[in-house]
Amino acid sequence: MYLTYPGHSCILLEGSRRILIDPFIPSGELPPDADLICVTHAHADHLGETVTLKKPTVAPNELAKYLIAKGVPAEALNIGGGITVDGIHIVMTQAIHSSWLEDAGGGYYGGSASGYVIRMDGITVYHAGDTALFSDMKLIGDLYHPDVALLPIGGRFTMGPDEAMIAASYIGAPLVIPIHYNTWEKIEQDPIRFKNAIEKTTDMKVAVLAPGDRIDLSDTKGITI
Repeated sequence: MYLTYPGHSCILLEGSRRILIDPFIPSGELPPDADLICVTHAHADHLGETVTLKKPTVAPNELAKYLIAKGVPAEALNIGGGITVDGIHIVMTQAIHSSWLEDAGGGYYGGSASGYVIRMDGITVYHAGDTALFSDMKLIGDLYHPDVALLPIGGRFTMGPDEAMIAASYIGAPLVIPIHYNTWEKIEQDPIRFKNAIEKTTDMKVAVLAPGDRIDLSDTKGITI
């Protein structure tokens, strides 16, 4: 299975299916022809082009209802629930964050923010979404044993690098990939400092990806970026 990082929090997983998570990038084009979209929450920098793409979409319950009203074939999930779509098993996890739909003037509540554990072709990927650090991340590690953890490190609107280091230790995935940083000045961080701190103190590897980078997840411990 391959993972491509288009930028910000957007991730493309390519295996037996093409799964696009949080289809927003501030510049450039989204990868074409996704089979399935997963949206973590309603903020515009995560919902992105979901309505325009109109692909089968998994989303938090209230957001899914909004998408269905917009003509998107959406499947609703809630935190702790799971669904299998075309042989891909998806579990919705907690994320400590807000969620707001910027529609209808001032907008309105977009349902709970979430993360996802996605299992495809024998590889398990945890996308934390936008979140603060929370101790139940230990349970995500204990229950699902992710091979890859995608963690926000931008600070201000999510956890920063120090908190994400603790999150990585809780989850225990052999490969960690930082996301949701350096898109704008308010979330500027040094991902190399994050990488060095984790790799000097644990057996985990950190892949710092530039927008457009693509890696093979078949050997999560052997990846060097």
